[in-house]
Amino acid sequence: MINRKLKEMLSIVIPTLNEEKYLKRLLEDLAQQTYKDYEIIIADAHSRDKTKEVAAAYNARVVEGGLLPRGRNKGAQVARGNLILFLDADLSLPENFLETALGSFEKRKLDVASFFLVPSPPSCLAKILFNLFFNYPAIILGRAWPRGAMAILVKKEFHDSLKGFDEKIKIGEDNDYFRRAGRKGIFGFIKTAKVRASLRRYQREGWLRTGLKYVFMELYMDFFGPIKKDFFEYKYVYPKDKLF
Repeated sequence: MINRKLKEMLSIVIPTLNEEKYLKRLLEDLAQQTYKDYEIIIADAHSRDKTKEVAAAYNARVVEGGLLPRGRNKGAQVARGNLILFLDADLSLPENFLETALGSFEKRKLDVASFFLVPSPPSCLAKILFNLFFNYPAIILGRAWPRGAMAILVKKEFHDSLKGFDEKIKIGEDNDYFRRAGRKGIFGFIKTAKVRASLRRYQREGWLRTGLKYVFMELYMDFFGPIKKDFFEYKYVYPKDKLF
């Protein structure tokens, strides 16, 4: 059971850049949630499509954003809640996601959490890779190796104590965020709250290339620290991506 105090204090921050197709899907999923007490903040990086119009149709607040680290930080700065849920625009959520996530977060007295990723559209290969390289390591290693991507739930006060996301990082800013968070507070991986994650980047760049890029990212961070050089010419979004 979620107490009343916590229910009134959730801010959902979504960075965007030309995300009208995906954003509509995510906002519709949020509208269908069993848990209703939240605000939505769209941190937009000067979209040239109808992203802002989609946001307005769902009564979301729009603020100026930037690349993912900056967009998340900008959204967090204006958040009215003392809990923040960062979501990538191309996610999809089951209708009980917020209720399950907040309930587990409160029960376990967490400071920050990540979630179980499920590929969308369904793919046997993607499921194996997601479980092998993300879900199961996060479950088994827990606080010893905190990690997360695409969806992050955190106490606003704790987020502020971390000074937010490092905006100088080119790729892997979420991993850096969790590593710093794990050293300072209580991290939890919430496996009962599942996030449906888009495969568009894997489909666009190729499974092998994308996988090797993430392996390189992990190794580089282990030996040299956060990646602040644009080794991969990272693209925020692709204009011709197909919807789920």
